[in-house]
Amino acid sequence: MPHCHFSHSLQEDSNLEILLIHVSHLHFKKLHGYLNKIGLYKGQPHLLRLLWSQDGQTQKELAAAMSIQPSTLAKMVSRMEHSGYLFRRTDSKDMRVSRIYLTQAGRDLEMKVKEVYDKLYEDCFGNFTSKEKADLNRLFIRLRKNLLKSLND
Repeated sequence: MPHCHFSHSLQEDSNLEILLIHVSHLHFKKLHGYLNKIGLYKGQPHLLRLLWSQDGQTQKELAAAMSIQPSTLAKMVSRMEHSGYLFRRTDSKDMRVSRIYLTQAGRDLEMKVKEVYDKLYEDCFGNFTSKEKADLNRLFIRLRKNLLKSLND
């Protein structure tokens, strides 16, 4: 399959849907590059943040918090366990339940992940004024609300 290449034209810049797709693609590509440099993949920072705030959550709790299927989470946990960032332990009160815990290496990633998102934020908004960021934030909230509403229709 050929590599998807985005070029842009003045006409595309006036089409909000194409522009949103292009910006989303560039954001994803930049984020993926930064995460790759620290040995992480898409979705893993979200899992780490949940565990940094409350270590020892169940796989069911984590999958629900991330809005992903338990099987998707299980694959992510296995990959991160293999990388040495976390481990599973059977719940002492219910042998059917598996809890996920951070290793020291997983805890040590917190600052690196924060730095990745700080760099990405600067890449995206570094030359925006405070007013422009506030306006864009307001518009994105409205866009999200529209999309969430349309999902429920």
